[in-house]
Amino acid sequence: MAVIVQKYGGSSVADAQKIMNVARRVAETTAGGHRLVVVVSAMGKTTDSLVALAHQITPTPDPRETDMLLATGEQVTIALLAMALHSLGFKARSFTGAQVGLVTDAAHTKARIRRIGGERVRAALEAGEIVIVAGFQGVSPDNEITTLGRGGSDLTGVALAVALPADVCEIYTDVDGVYTADPNVVPDARKLPRISYDEMLEMASLGAKVLQSRSVEFAKKYGVPVHVRSTFKADPGTLVTREDSGMEEAVVTSVTHDRNQAKVSILRVPDRPGVAAQVFGAVADQNIVVDMIVQNISRDGFTDMSFTLPRGDRARSVAALEDVARRVGAEGVQFNDRVAKISIVGVGMRSHSGVAARMFAVLSKEGVNIQMISTSEIAVSCVVDDKYAELAVRALHEAFELGRER
Repeated sequence: MAVIVQKYGGSSVADAQKIMNVARRVAETTAGGHRLVVVVSAMGKTTDSLVALAHQITPTPDPRETDMLLATGEQVTIALLAMALHSLGFKARSFTGAQVGLVTDAAHTKARIRRIGGERVRAALEAGEIVIVAGFQGVSPDNEITTLGRGGSDLTGVALAVALPADVCEIYTDVDGVYTADPNVVPDARKLPRISYDEMLEMASLGAKVLQSRSVEFAKKYGVPVHVRSTFKADPGTLVTREDSGMEEAVVTSVTHDRNQAKVSILRVPDRPGVAAQVFGAVADQNIVVDMIVQNISRDGFTDMSFTLPRGDRARSVAALEDVARRVGAEGVQFNDRVAKISIVGVGMRSHSGVAARMFAVLSKEGVNIQMISTSEIAVSCVVDDKYAELAVRALHEAFELGRER
């Protein structure tokens, strides 16, 4: 008897009818003889609505109280789904993150998982119950409610699959798998039947919204197969799994884009040891994750530093850096909220040369200026003006022939 973890996103449980549809799908899986743990997100745009409500009260909501507020969304969904399953004649029990022993650190709004007890989950499964768990939330060692950041329900699902352990973690969403590009931007984007953890991790961190990057990192670390599927179709989706030799045949697997980016620059920073540590230490103290970092060549003992970060964190980072700029004697801080990050991803890049040059040539032909460049073993990323994002994605998808069946 297999143990399966299923996670359903906000669009899958957006209203009472959709919650009943999820209950029927869960019931079908259970009727097949499987033991089932279901992780759910808040209904529809509930989390966004709660964030907006908080900002109507104050432009800078307290992180602890933000977690107290946001954690309510998932609690509504778990109770309603349990009721739906009861109405279908199935035994089900709902639990919050704290009740299943999902312990995190104390970093409110972006907490990291330390451990999962899971005793109550295992006991409920042994009793023949369907277990329903609130995604996105946990509890700190000081018994404070915490949340895991945007897309955190994916992480809850994968972490529970590790703790139980489960045979597979199925991520149900409003798309039917992982595509070579966003189908809303590229009409001929193709669904991938399989993708490696490394490729999915790069895609998630570079703007693909199918899976939270931390959930992929967790799955890779513990070898949990993740199956991305549609809530609304019975079709097979995309299996995220270990890399095999056939995956290297494709030089580029996908093109991603992230328009939720901002670029911050601190100008004419004194070029001496320890200054970079002060600059990025101030940003880290705000619990902000930076992405690309570029430092110009020093001239006259001064240099410029630029980096990208999520647009929502820009205001806090600039406030912190203005204080650092005064202390170290820098000229000032500039920012640009109208940038996007365009990336190509593929494990085949490890064994093929000239991929970056080809990407730059394609962007040049389209008249897209590159502001920053970052590379990894299996990805190349460029920061460009936001208005060129979709043009760049379509041009790269066509140039690397990603719409063609392989």
